[in-house]
Amino acid sequence: MSGAVAQARQDLADGFLDDLRRIDTQMRETRKRLTAAVRASGTTLTEIFGAGPVIAAVVIGETGDSARFTGRDRFAAYNGTAPAGVSSGHRKVHRLSRRGSRRLNHAVHMAAVTQVSQRHDDGRAYYDKKMAEGKTAKEALRALKRQVSDEIFKHLKADAARAARAVTASGPGGQPGNVSVARRPARTPNAGSSAKPLPDLPPPYDPGHAPLRGRPHPARRKRSAEPLDAKRSRYGRQP
Repeated sequence: MSGAVAQARQDLADGFLDDLRRIDTQMRETRKRLTAAVRASGTTLTEIFGAGPVIAAVVIGETGDSARFTGRDRFAAYNGTAPAGVSSGHRKVHRLSRRGSRRLNHAVHMAAVTQVSQRHDDGRAYYDKKMAEGKTAKEALRALKRQVSDEIFKHLKADAARAARAVTASGPGGQPGNVSVARRPARTPNAGSSAKPLPDLPPPYDPGHAPLRGRPHPARRKRSAEPLDAKRSRYGRQP
């Protein structure tokens, strides 16, 4: 019995190991495809320290069109890096906001954590500055996440402006400088009788639906009021 149990455990361990190897292979292939897609998009998000191809792909996919955000404050509220105020009286306190896209918030969090882990980075210097001001570690990290959010939004707006300029320069026809769209004129100037459109044909004549001029329709003609004496005589009643 002990030999059968040991063999079963060995088979399960081999199966788990094969699953882990397959998952590792899939993750490497996914990372390669993401890197190629991010590079093809021409985004500058990867220039931010701590934002690799995976984080850039998450930001682009979750944000969509950056034009729908009027400013960096709206973008921070969308990704949950804008602190929520819980002040009471003269005491002003801000806590973590649970609103917005949590997946985008996680991407910003990972970029901020990466910056804190490197002492030579400006993000770490900002984090140390907040700690010196008396902030807790969580409060300093939240402040740094807001800075990362603003930097991401700046790159998104720059990428959108550059893409718009490229479309304007190439034109709708794919040729540089061709930004006009040919439109069909409302009418043909100086058109002869053969070039003018023919008028619509009149509807066919239907004598059954033709209205009677001067005479009301038989169905709509009102019956004249009958005298009361005539009604009594007709029904056999005497006055």
